[in-house]
Amino acid sequence: MIDSSFGPWARVLANLVNKYGAKPASFLCYIFILLIALILSCMFYYVALGEIKIVDVLAVMFFSAVTSPVLISILIHAMRQLEDSKSYLESATKQEKLLNQTLKDNINRLNNEIDERKMALHAKHRAIEELRKEIAERKKTQQELAQQGMLLRSIVDSSPDLFYYRDENGVFAGCNKMFELVIGKPSEELIGRSVEQIYPQSFLPEVLRTDTEVSTTHKPITLDVEYPVNDENRWFEMRKLPFINDDGQYIGLLAFGRDITSRKEAEQALETAYKDKGKFIATLSHELRTPLNGIVGLTRMLLDTELSQQQKSWCNTIFSSAETLGNIFNDIIDLDKIDREQLDIATDSINVSDFINDVVNFAGLIADQKGLDFTINRSGMLDVYALLDPTRLRQVLWNLINNAVKFTHKGGVTLECRRENRETGPWLTISVIDTGLGIPSDQQERIFDMYYKAPDLTGANAIGSGIGLAVTKALVLAMKGQIRVSSIEGQGSRFDVDIPLTLCSAPKQQSYAGRSLYILLVEDVPLNAEIATNLLEQRGHEVIWAETGEDALSLVATEDDLDLILLDMQLPDINGDQVAKEIRADSHYDDLPIVALTANVRSAEQELEGISIQGALAKPINTTRLDRMLADLFGIDAKQNSAKEHSGKVTFSEQQQHELDIETITDFMDSMGVDAFKRSARLFKTLNPKYCTELRQALDNQDIDEYASVAHKLKGAAGSVGLNQVQLHAKKMELDAEQVDADVLSMWIEQLEDKIELGQSLLEQVIEKLALNRNEA
Repeated sequence: MIDSSFGPWARVLANLVNKYGAKPASFLCYIFILLIALILSCMFYYVALGEIKIVDVLAVMFFSAVTSPVLISILIHAMRQLEDSKSYLESATKQEKLLNQTLKDNINRLNNEIDERKMALHAKHRAIEELRKEIAERKKTQQELAQQGMLLRSIVDSSPDLFYYRDENGVFAGCNKMFELVIGKPSEELIGRSVEQIYPQSFLPEVLRTDTEVSTTHKPITLDVEYPVNDENRWFEMRKLPFINDDGQYIGLLAFGRDITSRKEAEQALETAYKDKGKFIATLSHELRTPLNGIVGLTRMLLDTELSQQQKSWCNTIFSSAETLGNIFNDIIDLDKIDREQLDIATDSINVSDFINDVVNFAGLIADQKGLDFTINRSGMLDVYALLDPTRLRQVLWNLINNAVKFTHKGGVTLECRRENRETGPWLTISVIDTGLGIPSDQQERIFDMYYKAPDLTGANAIGSGIGLAVTKALVLAMKGQIRVSSIEGQGSRFDVDIPLTLCSAPKQQSYAGRSLYILLVEDVPLNAEIATNLLEQRGHEVIWAETGEDALSLVATEDDLDLILLDMQLPDINGDQVAKEIRADSHYDDLPIVALTANVRSAEQELEGISIQGALAKPINTTRLDRMLADLFGIDAKQNSAKEHSGKVTFSEQQQHELDIETITDFMDSMGVDAFKRSARLFKTLNPKYCTELRQALDNQDIDEYASVAHKLKGAAGSVGLNQVQLHAKKMELDAEQVDADVLSMWIEQLEDKIELGQSLLEQVIEKLALNRNEA
């Protein structure tokens, strides 16, 4: 295209050439020039000459026709050259612009690359610096870790407790120095070895059993282990824990052990001392009570004779001293029961007003002996029947009243009895108020502490043993009550006892027909003894317990008022048949009934053949047979327990009926009450780990007789709480112990533990079900 700088005619001509081509455009231009020449020549001649001559016009037209093609050709060629030059120039200009732009882009890109390289170089320097710092920190951390590892290893090795780690296959992977000392091998000989290659054969079953338990349950366990170290048996408290990874998979076992030999020896010594103390207290109290009863009886007889005033004063002093000594004996016995957690509360339906009258008679007597006034104040409805333990409550009040009289020299003692209705139900509040010495305010919080005696006004310790108030508080708490004290020094003291009242109807008949027996129970299993004692005390009888044959013979010799002996046939020192023979050897005891307690009545009758006994009761004791035996021997009819009529309304699963003796459980709960039987079940739960430990010890010592003896005890204890399958299994362990090897004996112990665990779980369910049934009834 022709630019505007060429003029409009050049543009027109260029457009024609571009539109129609060179020849058509040349032809059009040629015609156009001829027309222009014609027009101009005509105009010229007309203007110049005044006329138009054809010849001249034709001459001009001819000249134009001849010259025009040359002119047009030259013009078109020139225009084409100009167009080509322009196109070339435009193309060159565009290329130059493109080149300039490319150069600019390259320059910018180069500048950017230079900047980026500078930044990368700076970043590289920074990264190198940070890397150097990280390397330095890692070296420092590695050094610290190495130091900590050495410190940890030093701590582990210097620990008095042993430690080891085993992988999931039971292969030792690490241990400390103490474990090396216990095993007697260096770690090089332990690591990489299995359990079977390390422990003696006799320990393997227990080790593998506990390892399996940890790996299966993923729960830690704690157990006491006896292990020989340098030809000396040592006890260790082992704690085994599962080693779990982040995915919850078991990957090994950690074990820690502490030497508890001294503690075990102390426990054994304490247990022996505990038993000796109980025997001593029982023997001492019974041996002292006989002469003490003689003192009290003779003093009463003297007081009924004609005596001078001084002699009566002396006799009153003797009588009061003997009574006080008797109360101290009671406190000592109760203190021993509290210490052994055997302080039972046996409730019965009693008239509250009649009970208070009995207490008033006693309080008035001892107050009158010291010349003190005695006052009784009553408020509220007291002529009601409530479930109370009259013996324990009377003991509480006697202690408080005796103290009030003891520390009051003038004035008097007041007994306030009132019934209050609170949000939790009716309560009986009994207050003992005196005008005696009083208790300093800083001593009032401590007077219920065992063996504590508050000093009197002179600063000297008060007279007494310091256990009366402690026993009193324990009795009140056992009855779910409260006891409070308030006192003003020099003006007197006030003790308030609050006891919850469970109201009930008057008893239709007495527990037994006017006869309370004094019974000697000879039983070596504490749980059996507790259940038998509860059954007898619920029937209104007084029971003394002997754990061995020797103790039984001692009590028979010192107790003159025994009505009946319940004699276990298998005792730890001498058997029941020998005890019965020695008793019958003394004609003084010809009329003393003896009833055998045994798991096999027929066998016991054969053993006692030729010895005068009055019957045999199978263990566990059936209350119906017990009542029938008492009725046959003493003509005493037992009271009917209404709870039995509810027993048939409860249904039990097949598993419960298979594992448990439902009849025995129901029988005991009907006779003893739910709370008493629950205590017996808890006692078995406490005792059975000890029995299992004794079984393992006997097995380790290869003492089969002891193994059978412990199995016998456990058999009796299990039967007393209705664990039928446990009893049968223990019986098999007792009878067949000599006929199998050690592996079977060990397996029996494991099976026993499983049966006990299952039985206890089912027993708790049955107890709750029966208890709920009785509450609903």
